[in-house]
Amino acid sequence: MLIVGLTGSIGMGKSTIAKHLASRGVPVIESDAIVHALYSGRAAPLIEAEFPGAVFEGSVDREKLSAALSRSPDSFEKLEAIVHPLVREAQWEFIYAQQKAGAELCVLDIPLLFETGGERLVDHVLLVSAPEDIQAERVLARPGMTWDKFATIRARQMPDAEKRARADSVIDTGLPLDETLGIVDKWLESSKNRPGEKFGLWRSAYGDNAQGRS
Repeated sequence: MLIVGLTGSIGMGKSTIAKHLASRGVPVIESDAIVHALYSGRAAPLIEAEFPGAVFEGSVDREKLSAALSRSPDSFEKLEAIVHPLVREAQWEFIYAQQKAGAELCVLDIPLLFETGGERLVDHVLLVSAPEDIQAERVLARPGMTWDKFATIRARQMPDAEKRARADSVIDTGLPLDETLGIVDKWLESSKNRPGEKFGLWRSAYGDNAQGRS
């Protein structure tokens, strides 16, 4: 089974591509969805212990957590140290289930794939990318978004040019949508029946004890 890492900076259209792949029958798991579940589950007490007051009625209050993160320069690293291992466990449970189901490939939707070293855990990196002006237009159209917020987010992400240089395949989302999706379909067809090597790496790290936890 080929394990694909789908990634791209904010505003590049990654969610659109993930939904399209899912509509084609490709198993896709979104890191953001995993984190959302963890914030109401296993991660909540751990986050509360590190950031007192960030959890309300058993779930992480994102506004309170954001306020806590802004008070300390190393707080993001502390949060990542809590969340990232749990996300990896959930990803392995997904990969293990797809392998057992006989899937040809599966997709891990990981916004910060390169930034977290996740490329070493996938067989193929699929990057979504668009020109900077299109990216900015998309992001700034979001409710509550400002140039300052956009700049802060982008500062935590690897430059798109570097991602393009390191990716195995690049999908240009600056094109008309039908053209972009056509490129995705061609990529998908060319990726079928390609062998993958990373399943063994995941198995050696986590074993065969995936339990479907959230």
